[in-house]
Amino acid sequence: MKLTSEKLPKNPFYTSQGAAKNQKFVQWIKEKNDHYNHADLMDKALQILNERIRKGDAMAYFLRGQLYFEEGWYEEALEQFEEIKEKDHQATYQLGVMYYDGLGTAANAEKGVEYMKKIIDSPCPKARHLQFAAAYNLGRAHYEGKGAKRSYEEAERLWLFAADDGNPKASVKAQSILGLYYSTKEPKELEKAFYWHSEACGNGNLESQGALGLMYFYGQGIRQDTEAALHCLREAAERGNVYAQGHLVEYYYKMKFFTKCVAFSKRIADYDEVHDIPTIAQVTGCLPEFISRGMAMASFYYARCLQLGLGITKDEATAQHYYSQACRLNPTLADELHALLIHQRI
Repeated sequence: MKLTSEKLPKNPFYTSQGAAKNQKFVQWIKEKNDHYNHADLMDKALQILNERIRKGDAMAYFLRGQLYFEEGWYEEALEQFEEIKEKDHQATYQLGVMYYDGLGTAANAEKGVEYMKKIIDSPCPKARHLQFAAAYNLGRAHYEGKGAKRSYEEAERLWLFAADDGNPKASVKAQSILGLYYSTKEPKELEKAFYWHSEACGNGNLESQGALGLMYFYGQGIRQDTEAALHCLREAAERGNVYAQGHLVEYYYKMKFFTKCVAFSKRIADYDEVHDIPTIAQVTGCLPEFISRGMAMASFYYARCLQLGLGITKDEATAQHYYSQACRLNPTLADELHALLIHQRI
């Protein structure tokens, strides 16, 4: 299970005046987005932030670094955050993420872990809103054995702290990852997995909404309930969960809704794996691994429909292309589906 870092949590400590000023800045960008090309808009935004910095606005330093970060200008973001890290906990947090993930610099997991520990250990009230997210990231380091000793027990302890009994203001990502952790560890603890996916889903996590659909569908950690399963899967799919979309493709195929299966599966199978997977992951918060699995599942069933002429004109050459794509996206899943095909279960 390859994990990703927790995004920077929202800062509740802006003064009302500062919050109004920053909200006005964000609103200005939204309003101008329709009238300026993106490059011109960023130039203007930087001009405004530089003017605020010149006037002594401390928050503008961080906002400039965060603008660089969100634009993918990681070297500039790193330089800005390094400049203000002793004065701004948010900059420290972002440096932890950047060093761990190798954004704008060579990956240095030990340094990333050091910055996350600084956030967790800080007695400053202005660091408090970052501590749950930092604990999730530190748990990830222990889980992966990067920058910290590999220890699933320590990862679990940190994630439980970060999840804070389902608190919506804590790390919702930790709540979701606990659901995945308990459903994949040996031995599996499916009741715990269902509990944490339920908490995360209730707090808006899209990955967990899809996972709940599958747990209801197969009766894992909860009594089997196909109606609840389809409700979760369809809603998650509409919100952009590609893994849920892939499982809906499988459901349509097995129910012999071939026309619907073909239309849905082709759209998913035609995502660009190089560009769309990281973009979808960033927008939805879903793990790239599961996005790839959803695309592989859609590719396989689309290929099967093409091969047999189910809901579409038979085309064995194109079918082979999509079978190959499924194998490239997720060889293990493709092997499992091929085994079902050989035993005439697909």
